[in-house]
Amino acid sequence: MAITRREFLQVLAAAGSAGFALNSRGSEQINPYDFPSFGNVSLLHLTDCHAQLLPGHFREPNINLGLGNHRGQPPHIVGEALLKRFGIAPGSRSAHAFTHLDFVQAARRYGKVGGFSHLATLVKQLRAARPGALLLDGGDSWQGSATALWTNGQDMVDASKLLGVDVMTGHWEFTLGAERVKTIVDNDFHGKIEFLAQNISTHDFGDAVFPSHTVREMNGVRVAVIGQAFPYTPIANPAHKIPNWGFGIQEESLQRHVDNLRAVGIPVVVLLSHNGMDVDLKLASRIRGIDVILGGHTHDATPEPVIVDNPGGKTLVTNAGSNGKFLGVMDLEVKGGAVSDFRYRLLPVFADLITADPAMEALIQRHRQPFAADLAKELATTETLLYRRGNFNGSFDQLILNAMLKIMDAEIAFSAGFRWGTALLPGSPITHEDLMAQTAITYPYTEVNEMSGSEIKATLEDKADNLFNPDPYLQQGGDMTRVGGLQYSLEPSAPMGERISQMALNGKALDAHKRYKVASWASLNENASGPPIWNVVGCYLRDQRTITPSTLNLPHLVGVNGNPGMDA
Repeated sequence: MAITRREFLQVLAAAGSAGFALNSRGSEQINPYDFPSFGNVSLLHLTDCHAQLLPGHFREPNINLGLGNHRGQPPHIVGEALLKRFGIAPGSRSAHAFTHLDFVQAARRYGKVGGFSHLATLVKQLRAARPGALLLDGGDSWQGSATALWTNGQDMVDASKLLGVDVMTGHWEFTLGAERVKTIVDNDFHGKIEFLAQNISTHDFGDAVFPSHTVREMNGVRVAVIGQAFPYTPIANPAHKIPNWGFGIQEESLQRHVDNLRAVGIPVVVLLSHNGMDVDLKLASRIRGIDVILGGHTHDATPEPVIVDNPGGKTLVTNAGSNGKFLGVMDLEVKGGAVSDFRYRLLPVFADLITADPAMEALIQRHRQPFAADLAKELATTETLLYRRGNFNGSFDQLILNAMLKIMDAEIAFSAGFRWGTALLPGSPITHEDLMAQTAITYPYTEVNEMSGSEIKATLEDKADNLFNPDPYLQQGGDMTRVGGLQYSLEPSAPMGERISQMALNGKALDAHKRYKVASWASLNENASGPPIWNVVGCYLRDQRTITPSTLNLPHLVGVNGNPGMDA
């Protein structure tokens, strides 16, 4: 890249101060989506929508810890620290979009976010001012709702085509199984959407399963997009769903693709990634020749790109949130065969500010109509905010744990640290659709096992290392496993095997040799056969009828005081 570091920083400052998301004066634009285009290459980016076709609420985390060099650096900044870092006015629409602060009050004031009908209108508006703009989907699109599960992803496939997605990569898509993914890519997407993954190959001969990249021309400029699927899919999700495919980061392969594209004179190289932002930041420091990484997986709504130095120059690293709540707009100016300037905005998609697109609305309703009565069934009412997102626990996670403890008659409950799942405001009915938005996966089965105290500790140590290993390449999962019944302390910066301590059950220290009854769900075991989690939680909701505030079972954290990634 021809642009210097000083120029990058100057441009970054200008981009930040100009955008709706970074308005430090407290007065937001009348139409935050009406802003001038810039340069000659434009990339529109959405990721991790998790099959949320309708507008909803999604609470950003109040705990997103960064350790070591990541402490206090994006994306590990939350709450007031995030507002200050990015110059966002407290109480503004932007503050609501990017933080958890005053969530209930702000959600009632500013309304719902996302929805593919509203995204469709916004995409059309932005494309009208940006001829040839590419719409890139970072994956996790076909999972996360009842209708996506019940239609085997077809509702999302049809919506993505109508939205005008050009290129995508994947992660949760693969939990539908290799055969279903290939059927969609080879048939539904043929000639319409390119599914890219440079880091997936067959186990037997190492053949590429999907194309690695595509080259598009925009206003006379050739732009290469390389796909990077979630590297740890067979570890974080059931390997039996994709038994013949190998994953991984594949640095050498990626560098080879970038070098080959540069060798034939491609002036812009973009990585469409589902690595997670910390992995992308490390990758950007090691791979030369990538101009922009449009990232996903960790659901981080990062208002500005992070500029990363590497042996070949500099790379802009972004992450565009989740649940259809944001649309990233990266405008590049390309001169003399290289990127010379840029503007970036991460636009919150406020449904009350954008007219729904009629064609998309009709498609969504057509897919929902066969399931309408089932989706609308009311199971209970909540008197408290229910949400999921955060490193350790959320109130909907706690509800799931409480349900497992009671209905499955367990002493301890484990629930996976998934990052997806919409929020419900106090006073809302909890419908079957709301429950499925927290549980809709292809491996939902529950289990009850006996585990010794030492086995429980080893499980928690393993999960903590997935989240807090100092090497981002060894962070292989989601957030920390949510734990019901058991209290424990956690020191994130301690070495592997030494993070978990002071485990207690009902005030009594856990016995390393005693066996305890532990409930769990989302097992990677192909033979798991207990009732699906939505049956367990549904039974609990019908019994309770009203969900009142419940104390979150959080670990006692050690050594994190003053960390900008925590606003408890």
